[in-house]
Amino acid sequence: MTRRLVVFGIGNPSRGDDALGPLLLQRLEQARLPGVVTVEDFQLQIEHAIDLQGRDLALFIDAGEGTPAPFSFAQVTPLFNPAHSTHSLAPGAVLAVYGQALEQAPPPAYVLCVRGQRFELGEGLSPAGRQHLEAAWDFLRQLCTEPDPERWSQLRPLPGLPPLL
Repeated sequence: MTRRLVVFGIGNPSRGDDALGPLLLQRLEQARLPGVVTVEDFQLQIEHAIDLQGRDLALFIDAGEGTPAPFSFAQVTPLFNPAHSTHSLAPGAVLAVYGQALEQAPPPAYVLCVRGQRFELGEGLSPAGRQHLEAAWDFLRQLCTEPDPERWSQLRPLPGLPPLL
């Protein structure tokens, strides 16, 4: 049975290592894996809850400045986090919006956060960002060829990495 997976690539390709999420998403799109749907945006918004409908599993990919190198991978749960704006949400808040709006549990969801170092406007990827991109791609490719929530819940990309959320 092919699981229906939605993968969000979050980031601004014009801001250095913030491009890591969209770059990984592009590679995933080129792989054309069955059952995988991709969504790219600069930031998560409440409307992204709709993209979770009909999915068995969700993955949010983003760059993080304080993330352990080369990346972290962790399950995320619904968490309503009131913010001053609905134009930029954490993955847990998108899951909470889904549950509230559709009155049902969202699909199991995970975050792959890739360590970034430079986020300046107009910059390209940093040398470290390129290395982290390659490490994250190897891991992402394995995840998406076997999109199984039970298997994913047991994964730890590198020994000793703390969970992201």
